[in-house]
Amino acid sequence: MSLIKQLWLTIVVLLLLAFGGSLFIGVSSSRAYIEQEVRIKNADNANALALTMSQMPKDPVTLELLVAAQFDTGHYRRVELRDPQGEIIEQRRAGEAIEDVPAWFVDLVRFEVPPGQAVVQDGWRQFGTLTLQSQHSFAYRSLWRSSLELVGWFALAAALSLLLAWWIVRTIRRPLRNVVDQALHIGERRFTTIPAPRTRELREVVEAMNQLSAAVRDMLGEESQKLDLLRRRLQHDGVTGVLKREAFLAQLQIHLESQDSRASGTLALVRLARLAEVNERLGHGETDALLHALASGLDQFGKVRGGGVVGRLNGSDFVLLLPGAHDLEPLRHELGKRLAALREQSRMPLGLPAALVDYAQGDQRSVLLASLDGALAAAETRGDQSLVIAEGPRRRSLFTSHGEWRRALQEALAKGIYLAHYPVLDGDGELLHFESPSRLRLNSEWQPAGVFMPWVSRLELDSRLDLAVIDEAVRDITQRGKPLGINLSAASIQDARFVMELQARLRARPDVAERLWLEIPESLAIHDLASFRSLCHALQPLGCRIGLEHVGAEFTRIADLQDLGLGYLKIDRTLVQGVDKVAEQQTILRGMATLCHSLGILAIGEGVESREEARMLFELGLDGATGPGIRQHDKPVG
Repeated sequence: MSLIKQLWLTIVVLLLLAFGGSLFIGVSSSRAYIEQEVRIKNADNANALALTMSQMPKDPVTLELLVAAQFDTGHYRRVELRDPQGEIIEQRRAGEAIEDVPAWFVDLVRFEVPPGQAVVQDGWRQFGTLTLQSQHSFAYRSLWRSSLELVGWFALAAALSLLLAWWIVRTIRRPLRNVVDQALHIGERRFTTIPAPRTRELREVVEAMNQLSAAVRDMLGEESQKLDLLRRRLQHDGVTGVLKREAFLAQLQIHLESQDSRASGTLALVRLARLAEVNERLGHGETDALLHALASGLDQFGKVRGGGVVGRLNGSDFVLLLPGAHDLEPLRHELGKRLAALREQSRMPLGLPAALVDYAQGDQRSVLLASLDGALAAAETRGDQSLVIAEGPRRRSLFTSHGEWRRALQEALAKGIYLAHYPVLDGDGELLHFESPSRLRLNSEWQPAGVFMPWVSRLELDSRLDLAVIDEAVRDITQRGKPLGINLSAASIQDARFVMELQARLRARPDVAERLWLEIPESLAIHDLASFRSLCHALQPLGCRIGLEHVGAEFTRIADLQDLGLGYLKIDRTLVQGVDKVAEQQTILRGMATLCHSLGILAIGEGVESREEARMLFELGLDGATGPGIRQHDKPVG
């Protein structure tokens, strides 16, 4: 039995005991009092009538008149006069007149009142014995009425007491429920804290559990900081803090091969001209500070534009990747303003030529970089402050205008989409779920998401596409019965209407929701935490799993999301590639897997290209793997 039920049972028992005791004492006291009063009345009236008779003539008429008068005016059940031999001289009787009182109550409180008796004298001799018994039926009515009043008042008091008890129990139950929820969260490895209640005992329990949650969360945060430090040493330049050449080129390749809006955008190459001369004039320390300021400015520019990645290709060349950015002229103008501000802060004239080029899915990385190098060389010939837009690779565009793209995308969405199926397997080769990037039929061919996602975002059709993907996933899961993982765009999860419609669809199909894995980019969850938190609160009660993909650069902040009950993380391809050969990567991934398991989160490696990488990932403790090197039944599914 729960504590709340025990409290209610205790309150009800106490109220019943109080009611029973009060009723018993009240009825018993009233009954005893009434019996005593009636007994005294019988005795007094008998003595008074006997005295009157003793002083009056003893003829039958006089005696009959006295007895009749006393009987008619005094509410008696019996008045009788007997001679010394016991013979009746005169008698009057009446039955019990008990009305409006239940028989069971009369039987329960039956009065035991002896009749009053007195001796009637005739001079010096005894004339007879007078017996007088009062009619006490009114006493039953009085006692019944007082009992009803007692019950009524007690019912009112009980109702008020129960109302007060309900309020008190509610004030106790709320912190108790919070404590239980917190204990469940800790069991689920979600280390939340709750406000301390006013009740001292509960407050002590809550404070102890909050301390436990905070201690574990701090420990996990410290471990993630250590892992991030190792990752930064492996992937980031020690002077400027941006990605090293190899790490950046790996990121660029991932973007060129991606199936989402990252597949197209802009590359910018910036050079600090005459680095040797700058180093000679400013000194090594100030030159390093200048390089760091340049890298920080590019990094801030990338964050403002959203999802930007900065790398250092060599001593003087920095490259900026801006996914989803397509308007080169505004970008060139804004980048020029930032570089001009950096030149103004320097003690010596600086040359900061730059070149920009757009990229799209399928472009060759080497071709893009060669175009940038050529454009940068041309910029240097024009002056140290020139910004040039390079001519990118020649591409075949499906459509030539915004209007054509809009019509084509709307028609394709109306006709339906196709979901590819790429397996995510665990260490035993069992299926965790299928990654299901979307395909749209454009120009009579099924096009991958990297082709149309930039235009979907540009034309603000993200929510419509994601709902279409959800509908197709529901149909696919219903038909195949296999779990699917689908991506949600940033614009969709920031759209409250989309979240409500998604919630309604999944609530209507709880069997499907349990097999649905929803993936959000790590950068989106970290930088728009409010929208991501709303999405988790809306969808997690429905049974679907919510996870983050491309996890790496912001892993230290994953502890901030541990109270949301994340289901899984997909670790970025840059940390997975070549893990079977690089000991530092193995250390990082082993620590990331351990921290994920401490939070009850599955750790899955992205972009696995070989069986050796997959084997090493599972040895390091990861729960799953996906990528070109992962096959189900020795071939991709879908």
